[in-house]
Amino acid sequence: MPSKIETERTIAVVGGGLAGCEAAVQLARRGIAVRLFEMKPGRRSPAHQTDRLAELVCSNSLRSDNPENAVGLLKEELRALGSPILAAADAARVPAGDALAVDRLRFADEVERLVAAEPLIELRHEEITELPDVEAPCLVATGPLTSEPLARAIGEAVGAKALYFYDAIAPIIAAETIDRSIAFAQSRWGKGDGADYLNLPLDREQYERFVRELRAAEKVTPHKFEQARYFEGCLPIELLAERGDDTLRFGPMKPVGLVDPRTGRRPHAVVQLRQEDRAATAYNLVGFQTRLTWPEQRRVLGTLPGLAAAEFVRLGQVHRNTFLDGPRLLDRDLSLRGRPSLFFAGQITGVEGYVESCACGHVAALSVASRLSGARFEPPPAATALGALYRHVTGEAHPDGYAYQPTNVTFSLFPPIPQRLSKGDRRSALVARARREFAAWRADFAATGGPEPRAIAHVSTGLSEVVS
Repeated sequence: MPSKIETERTIAVVGGGLAGCEAAVQLARRGIAVRLFEMKPGRRSPAHQTDRLAELVCSNSLRSDNPENAVGLLKEELRALGSPILAAADAARVPAGDALAVDRLRFADEVERLVAAEPLIELRHEEITELPDVEAPCLVATGPLTSEPLARAIGEAVGAKALYFYDAIAPIIAAETIDRSIAFAQSRWGKGDGADYLNLPLDREQYERFVRELRAAEKVTPHKFEQARYFEGCLPIELLAERGDDTLRFGPMKPVGLVDPRTGRRPHAVVQLRQEDRAATAYNLVGFQTRLTWPEQRRVLGTLPGLAAAEFVRLGQVHRNTFLDGPRLLDRDLSLRGRPSLFFAGQITGVEGYVESCACGHVAALSVASRLSGARFEPPPAATALGALYRHVTGEAHPDGYAYQPTNVTFSLFPPIPQRLSKGDRRSALVARARREFAAWRADFAATGGPEPRAIAHVSTGLSEVVS
C-alpha cells in the first residue's frame, strides 16, 4: 500500500537495490538506526522479476575484477571498506574469466542475509510515494526504475523533469537447449579457468545473414512523446547493426582471443554465453541487450549457430531509466540543493553499473554519517576510483556545458597523469596513484571518525511511523 514518511525522527533509506542496501548496512555499522523501504512485493517495475532485495535486472556480471581496469580498482577499494554488496558478490561468484559474475538468486540471498544481520536496520516492504519534508536525513536510492509517483515527487522537488534514457536487457537461454556440438567452452585469451564461457562461432556468411535479419526485424519503439536516448555502453544489438556491417563484429561479437577447436582458427564472429547460476542451468547472451519484439527475438536469435532449439528463460526487453542531473542538482555531500536533508545515491544520480551504484551508496552513507556525527564530509580523493565516480556525479570531472549522461567508472574520469607515458604505463601509474591516495584518505578518516565503522551517537531514539 503506498506510504509516505511523515514525522521528523527518521533515518530512512528508500530503495532496496544495491545502492540502498550498501548504504543501509554502512549506516547501521556506524551505530545509526535505519528504516529501509522497498516497494516490492506490493509493487514491481516492469523490469523486475522477483521480490528480492538487490535484484540484478540486467546482466549477472559485475564486469572486470582486474584492478588494472577502473571497475576492478573500484571493487578493490570497496572490498577494503567492507562493502556488503561486494562480499555478497564474492560469495555468489560463478565462472566468468577475469570478470566477477554471480548467481543472481544466491547473490540476493547473501545481500538479504547481510541486511537481516544488522539489528539497527528495519526492513519495510512499502512503497514511498512522497519525499519527506523533515530535518533528519533521508537517503533516496530508488535507482533508474523509480516508481512513477515518487519520480513525480522528485521532479517537483528539483523544479524540472528528471532526465531519462532507455536501457535494454539481454536474453537468457536454458543451458540444456544449447547445441554443444556447435558451442565450445573457452575464455577469451584463456583467462580465468580458460573455459568459463560458451562460444557460438559464425563464419562470414552466417554473420552477414544475422546482421540482415537484425536490421529487418520488428523492434519495440518508444512512445511518440519520448525521445529514445540509450546509454552508449549498453546499446541494443540491432542499433549497433544499423551503425555498420562490422560494428557487431568489433563489439559484442568480436572473436579476438578465441580459437574454434574444430577448425584451429579464429571465427569470423562469435556470440559468447555467460553462465547465469552456479548449477549452470542457464546462460546469458553477453552484450545482446535488445529491443526486438519477443516473437522476433525467438526467430532471429534462433538463426544463430547452436541456438536452433533454444528455449528462453528470459527474453530481452527495453525499459526507461530515470536519473538526475547531478552536477546541477546535488551539493558536494550528495544532498539536494535547497533540500539539505534529502540525499541521493545510486543510478538515480547518473552512475551506471552495479558496482558504481554500490559505490555511490557507500559514499552517500559516509556523507550522511558525517552529517549526523557533526563532522565535515570529506569525499574520496579525485585520483581514487571512488573519487573519480564522485567527480562525475558532482560535475568536477566535466567541462562547462557538458551534457550530463550516465557513465560507468573509467580512467577517463580520473585526473590525468602529467607525464607523457605509454598507454600501459599510464594505466599502471593511475592505479599506483589511486592506491596511495586511497590509503592516505582511509587513514585520515579512521583517525577522525570517517569511513571506518564505529559507534557514533545513536541518532534515532524512535524511528518515525509510516502511515498509509
